[in-house]
Amino acid sequence: MLTLRYSLASPYARKIRITADILGLADRLEIAGVDLADPADSIRVQNPLGKIPALVLEDGSSLYDSRVIAEYLDHLAGGNKLFPADPARRFAALRLQALGDGICDAALLVRYELASRPEAARYEAFVELQQGKIDRALKALEAAPPQGAIDIGHIALAAALGYLDLRFEGAWRAGHPRLVAWLDAFAKSTPSFEATKA
Repeated sequence: MLTLRYSLASPYARKIRITADILGLADRLEIAGVDLADPADSIRVQNPLGKIPALVLEDGSSLYDSRVIAEYLDHLAGGNKLFPADPARRFAALRLQALGDGICDAALLVRYELASRPEAARYEAFVELQQGKIDRALKALEAAPPQGAIDIGHIALAAALGYLDLRFEGAWRAGHPRLVAWLDAFAKSTPSFEATKA
């Protein structure tokens, strides 16, 4: 049995849970929560960075981060499923994954700044810098929403948009109707998207 160390609110862990489901591997995955604030939590052994998700393999070794775990799961499922072998499709999927993960990276930094600092101590220029990354990514995606069969890029983007819904009350939706329609279609075709919602 594989063990996924995760937090329900983590978009990266959600990406892995959706990936496992699409690949037919969800029943091989034991889900185990973490307490990232607890120095005694074994996540610090399973991933020296103390970050999630981490996938503990049957031999006790671990894989991290979500990009590595997703590719490993694709390998377990026989390969060429969510990571296409065709170079043009593969690099398009990897580029979209990088964009989705990048939205998450920036959104998490904004969330930490707003949630963990008193208002008077917040660094607004930093928040604006990160928000600019999110805004530019959403603008590019609105102009050209993903197409074709679901791949790792689609999953990463769906997880990122889900995180924006969770932490920022879906404010992104107002200016991005084509992207909203894409996410609605993804959710309809992928039941694990709703099932993994925080």
